[in-house]
Amino acid sequence: MATDRYTSPLSERYASKEMQYIFSQDKKFKTWRKLWIALAETEKELGLNITDEQIEELKAHAEDINYDVAREREKVVRHDVMSHVYAYGVQCPKAKGIIHLGATSCYVGDNTDIIVMAEALKLVRTKLVNVIAELAKFADEYKAQPTLAFTHFQPAQPTTVGKRATLWMQEFEMDLEDLEYVLESLKLLGSKGTTGTQASFLELFDGDQETIDKIDPMIAEKLGFKACYPVSGQTYSRKVDTRVLNVLAGIAASAHKFSNDIRLLQHLKEVEEPFEKTQIGSSAMAYKRNPMRSERIASLSRYVMIDALNPAITSATQWFERTLDDSANKRLSIPEGFLAIDGILDLCLNVVDGLVVYPKVIEKHMMAELPFMATENIMMDAVKAGGDRQELHERIRELSMEAGRNVKEKGLDNNLLELIAADSAFNLSLEDLQKTMEPSRYVGRAKEQVDAYLNRVIRPLLEKNKEVLGVKAEINV
Repeated sequence: MATDRYTSPLSERYASKEMQYIFSQDKKFKTWRKLWIALAETEKELGLNITDEQIEELKAHAEDINYDVAREREKVVRHDVMSHVYAYGVQCPKAKGIIHLGATSCYVGDNTDIIVMAEALKLVRTKLVNVIAELAKFADEYKAQPTLAFTHFQPAQPTTVGKRATLWMQEFEMDLEDLEYVLESLKLLGSKGTTGTQASFLELFDGDQETIDKIDPMIAEKLGFKACYPVSGQTYSRKVDTRVLNVLAGIAASAHKFSNDIRLLQHLKEVEEPFEKTQIGSSAMAYKRNPMRSERIASLSRYVMIDALNPAITSATQWFERTLDDSANKRLSIPEGFLAIDGILDLCLNVVDGLVVYPKVIEKHMMAELPFMATENIMMDAVKAGGDRQELHERIRELSMEAGRNVKEKGLDNNLLELIAADSAFNLSLEDLQKTMEPSRYVGRAKEQVDAYLNRVIRPLLEKNKEVLGVKAEINV
């Protein structure tokens, strides 16, 4: 590792080797050569004077990129594509004259960008499915564990730990739907020339319109795509990049929400992210266990959400058929968006897989607030015992305020049950009241909702994607 120059934290700390390879120089230039081969094969099949020998020569050198030759040539011509055309030609002297025939730079540049984004989306998809799978296990395990719900981060009607996990899961599931739609709709640029008119092919094929119409579909098929975009300028519409990064931004938003909740729960000591035996939580306070992985999720997620603005602004400011102010931006925004979301999903996998739940703490917090939650049931029991509903409602209001003051101003335990038991209007003993303090009575259909969601939505989704399950994340720091 170089220590005397800037290195990206995304590659050094966060992104997986798999995602880094997808955006590597090797992947890029090998894809360029695959595209040149597909173009030459297509042109040969449609009648141009290209030989099998030339095709085989191109295939023989599809993987062994002669970087040194390309670099030296680029110093002279200041053009990356033509430098690699030249370098390929040095290795393939018989085929040199037909490499890149009828194409423009965007034939290799833009088609490669689409191919790379498609592969990157597939890796994101795999990890997203695994995050959903881990959350499903967690939700199922804790579907009946009562816990305080929070609205405005104030104690509210109880839910279950598993039900809360379904809220995180559903957002990731929505992201998966968006991802699959965008992935399925991706098309190649094809080969349409300098302004998208295929004028060079009119020349090559002597104006044969029917033959020219076959070029793009044949190239798409050879590269594993269903189609090419029907019209373009020199480039594919930069709107495509916007759609792709919006998917990543959506995943980042879901991950951020999940990580926020974990951080808050860890403050309450109810749920805790995994903590290694030798991990240091604080350089000064040795006892601390900070939610550092969840904080990292939040940090990287903010980057991805903001990064989605890059292709949106680029798309909005393209001039006519082509302008080059997209290029430098794309080289940064697209790879970094994917590398960051890859790191985020690895962190999510790691956190969910090792989440620690503390039922006793959850129960303690629940019991401190449950008397307030149970007042409606208590009032109904008192009415059944002969009380007046309206009078009892007022008495409960007054007693709740008194109990609240005891908790907030005096730092005492919640004594609402004792206050009600001492009030003759209720005609209920403390023992009767304590029988109502069963948390599971107040969680509504939380457990049943978890079961229904898992059975109807998540398990069919996981069964459909069972071939990609079992991914474990490797966290470097």
